[in-house]
Amino acid sequence: MRVLIFGATGMVGQGVLRECLQAADVEQVVAIGRTPTGQRHPKLRDVVHADLFNYATVSAQLDDIDACFFCVGVTSSRMSEADYTRLTCDLTLAAANALVATNPRMVFVYVSGAGADSSETSATMWERVRGKTENALLALPFRGVYIFRPGMIEPLDGIQSKTPAYRIFYALMKPVLPLLRAAMPRHVLTTRQMGQAMLAVVRSGARKRVLGSADIGPLGRNATPP
Repeated sequence: MRVLIFGATGMVGQGVLRECLQAADVEQVVAIGRTPTGQRHPKLRDVVHADLFNYATVSAQLDDIDACFFCVGVTSSRMSEADYTRLTCDLTLAAANALVATNPRMVFVYVSGAGADSSETSATMWERVRGKTENALLALPFRGVYIFRPGMIEPLDGIQSKTPAYRIFYALMKPVLPLLRAAMPRHVLTTRQMGQAMLAVVRSGARKRVLGSADIGPLGRNATPP
């Protein structure tokens, strides 16, 4: 398969990229973003694209894709609802609408977050916006759309978050996270599990379209390429 990754320089995106490059059934990985991944691999093609709201100039490079893993995310801290909506909902749908127009047979996997509100009525702004984004994606005519709602994620394999506050958090939590994961495997995931589970839903689908940590974990642990 040929896969497309948005947000491959972020913590989750790095994990997904690693698993895709290691998967025997992934022929090529196209990573698109404002900056290159900084990695070199025979399977990897970096597409540096400044305007993530418009894909007219790179549309030819996005053809013939089997799966899209959308791992772009921003914190809502100190951000207005209008700005957060633009960088979360509008940006995601700009990419999804461009892709579905030429690749309706692909599977689109969106990384949301635990707590996203499908009713779009939550008192918490980010929960409403994430829920709105999820609902809009689920209505698009892709072959498959899956929403991942992870909670806590343990970064492995030297992967780090780009956000300074998160890097400090994970550095402080590093001795504790493996213990939490062992004690609460349904609630604490790893970057490996995230990447493996995303590949699993492309290969074989899933019983649900919106997947929480308890659903993602088993998919990741049991994922094996054909």
